[in-house]
Amino acid sequence: MKGDRVEIVVDAGDTTRTYEVVAGRAGRRVETAVRRGVVEVSEVTRTGVVVRTARFMANRVLALVEHPVPRQDSSEKRGGSGHALREDPET
Repeated sequence: MKGDRVEIVVDAGDTTRTYEVVAGRAGRRVETAVRRGVVEVSEVTRTGVVVRTARFMANRVLALVEHPVPRQDSSEKRGGSGHALREDPET
């Protein structure tokens, strides 16, 4: 979803560097994968087409922080009576 982002902190020898991959358009998401010692962070469209990919050596990655956009659950959508549902309704 637009706004998904992943921060990657990498050891760069004497210092650390921080990179960010952000889903920039509506309908895109950010996916992470670790394969054969490489961390891949990709921005993906709704149909699964990879738009861009950032690759880092896994032994250099210090932190991988995912910041997902809060998804709106179907039960939280507006509509109905506008009152909150209770688990134990009053009788």
